Amino acid sequence: MKDVKVAKTNYQFQKRQKEIRKKKKAEEKRQRKLDKSSPLPPDGSPEQVPVDVVEEKKP
Repeated sequence: MKDVKVAKTNYQFQKRQKEIRKKKKAEEKRQRKLDKSSPLPPDGSPEQVPVDVVEEKKP
């Protein structure tokens, strides 16, 4: 009877995949928090900031 070798589990690959999922989840959470802190107007488009700056005249 011949010895049959079974492939070993690549734990480094599994660990890396877990880290990637964890980072992705953290990034999505951070993005949700940013979205909550700066709500969009009802029409859903970002608010336009006026470019014109009024300068005051000093006497």
